[in-house]
Amino acid sequence: MNKLPRLTRAQIWNMSLGFLGIQFGFALQNANASRILQTFGANIEHLGWFWLAAPITGMIVQPIIGHYSDRTWNRLGRRRPYFLAGAIFAALALVFMPNAEMLAAIIPPMFVGAGMLMIMDASFNVSMEPFRALVADKLPLDQRTAGFAVQSTLIGIGAVVGSWITYILAEWLNVSKVAPEGSVPDNVIFSFYIGAAVLVITILWTVFTTKEYSPKEMEAFHGPEKLEPAGKKVIGIVQIFKDFIAMPKTMKQLGLVQFFSWLALFGMWVYTTPAIAQHVYNLPVSDTSSAAYNDAGNWVGVLFGVYNGVAALYALLLPFIAKKTSRKTAHAISLLFGAAGLISIYFINDPVMLILPMIGVGIAWASILSMPYAILSGALPPAKMGIYMGLFNFFITIPQIVNGVFSGPIIKVWFNSQAIYALVIAGVSLIIAAVSVHFVEDKED
Repeated sequence: MNKLPRLTRAQIWNMSLGFLGIQFGFALQNANASRILQTFGANIEHLGWFWLAAPITGMIVQPIIGHYSDRTWNRLGRRRPYFLAGAIFAALALVFMPNAEMLAAIIPPMFVGAGMLMIMDASFNVSMEPFRALVADKLPLDQRTAGFAVQSTLIGIGAVVGSWITYILAEWLNVSKVAPEGSVPDNVIFSFYIGAAVLVITILWTVFTTKEYSPKEMEAFHGPEKLEPAGKKVIGIVQIFKDFIAMPKTMKQLGLVQFFSWLALFGMWVYTTPAIAQHVYNLPVSDTSSAAYNDAGNWVGVLFGVYNGVAALYALLLPFIAKKTSRKTAHAISLLFGAAGLISIYFINDPVMLILPMIGVGIAWASILSMPYAILSGALPPAKMGIYMGLFNFFITIPQIVNGVFSGPIIKVWFNSQAIYALVIAGVSLIIAAVSVHFVEDKED
């Protein structure tokens, strides 16, 4: 077998640029979806239930996409058809979600918004895992940590702009940040339009600048791929189930780490806006349309931009830190920084001071986006890289579903609808994730 050729720095950046656009849209979703749903009438204790649409569709979509992307080859290649299709549907959802009230005469806007959230997240998932698999397809083992770190950097850049765009439009360009009750402000609507355009443009850049290896070339690099030929009786779903049962040991061990990491992240994304509005801006639970509430929502976008900016910079340091210690140690330390950041929000009542906890969150986020995948890729058979990257998403979506089902009632009954406690619980979850890293077997280390 031949060794995979090393790629230049420019080639690695080109093949990952689409992640910038995906994360631009993902950041808009994370920073504004709860705010939009509350505008359309959703209660705090129900927010997690509306957000369930996203991880449920991701859990279904990603393994299927991974399975079939392993078996796809056409003029666009193996992975590119999937992240291009995902980008188009995600862009459409970005355009329609903040305009859900247009269909109010037929369907309640918050259900339209939740439906768009589902389509948007499913489309992001269609794009995201083929990108992860593309790194493993194209890069030799000694470049993969750097490849996933570049993805994390681009994710950070896209997320910074995506998180800050509502604040920039409102405070710098004087786009209206208030709207009649039940309507989404113009600065949020225009932000989603911009996000849709950035998403499509960056994905197209990767599609046109990156060439995938043909099946014959992949065979030369990895040996014959032992996949069922097209038309064999074993249908895709059955094979996906078989692959799940036979997942490598390292993947199972990383599953526990991912479970508590994403339990925390989901809680942060769903509850930060109401938590900051209540705990820092001292607004009542029922206030979802005042100028002060929209100021809190815009500031949450800025804070999310801060943690993503920190993540973009820290991701560049991660390969060096992992080399000096180990990938497991680097990941565990990073998660503890995130835990400290989330828990410390409880003790802060000045909006500006909230920037400090976001530094810790950004350190954890950069590592969550790269280290588990770098560890995992060395334990996976090349012929099943796509399906296992997709199945790995179970350990991302299941904790989000658990959080979405139980967090609302817990916050309402135990904490009197004070969303700040959801962030404290998220911090504790990251501590558990950091401890769990110790039990992972990293084959390359």
